[in-house]
Amino acid sequence: MPKRKQRTGAVQPLKTQKRMRRAKPICSCTSPRFTSSGPAFTCYEQDVWTEIAKFLDGKSLVMLAATCRWFHALVMDGSIWRYLCLRDLQVPAPRHPAAFDWKKLYISAFNGSHSYMFRQPEKHIDWMRIGAFFLESSSVLLTERLSNPPKFPKEDSIQKMLESSGSCVLNNVKPGIWIADLQLVRCPVCELNTCDGTMQTLDARHIELFLSEGYQDGSWEYELIGIQDVKKHVEGASGAIFDVKHLKDSSTSAVFNLKSWVGKPNDWQPKAVITMHAVAVNTNLQRNEGLQVKYHVMRAGAEGEVVSIRISQQLL
Repeated sequence: MPKRKQRTGAVQPLKTQKRMRRAKPICSCTSPRFTSSGPAFTCYEQDVWTEIAKFLDGKSLVMLAATCRWFHALVMDGSIWRYLCLRDLQVPAPRHPAAFDWKKLYISAFNGSHSYMFRQPEKHIDWMRIGAFFLESSSVLLTERLSNPPKFPKEDSIQKMLESSGSCVLNNVKPGIWIADLQLVRCPVCELNTCDGTMQTLDARHIELFLSEGYQDGSWEYELIGIQDVKKHVEGASGAIFDVKHLKDSSTSAVFNLKSWVGKPNDWQPKAVITMHAVAVNTNLQRNEGLQVKYHVMRAGAEGEVVSIRISQQLL
């Protein structure tokens, strides 16, 4: 009986059949809380990303915002920039709402700008950022004497206060966050750019100053409120600003512990210290004939609050 011929190519092996089956498409996982038409990143909890954003600095936040629209909307939220501002400046939250967007306030505080960039840049030599402090009251004590306890003047005018005690009380100061810089500028007496004389300035401003229209258009100007001549040798050029309400706080006492921050007598580098409610500067001096100390303020309009304070010292 003849053998049956095997049929080839009619039936494929089972494994081959399985490989030939049409594969199902891979479906992405979607959260039941969101529709598939929403952004991809909405599957993550917004409050989680908000907390993550609070661990970043300003530059990193801007880079995150540039990745997609969802992150841009998240990062531009004012509460995040408010948190960063208070965290990086190490100050408490102000009682009253800020007049400007917190992102703009953060940029104004950390973009490297200072007052001499906008006014008298030709006089500016060098500067350093001291930090931020907080004024809770509207009265401050300005002084060039770092003695403890400081003398509290009682005269009826700022000039008389300075002449009697080397300090003065300034009222109607805008409460809130203040930023302090130490400036080194050319001597303003001769008004010559070629003058080799220099002047040290404790330059403090309210955090909202650079964003204010009156400052930007030049209608707010610095005014001289007092001059003090110290016609004898002084060990150092000092200046300080204290919140009167917190003058006796334990944190403020650090300013009067001069040995901890002014340096040795032969250390001529400018030094500064800042606490929650006070700021001070000091530069040790060689043998001299005295100092002239000037006090300038800038007001938000003719009768407005004080928004900037300068205490300047130059050798006689």
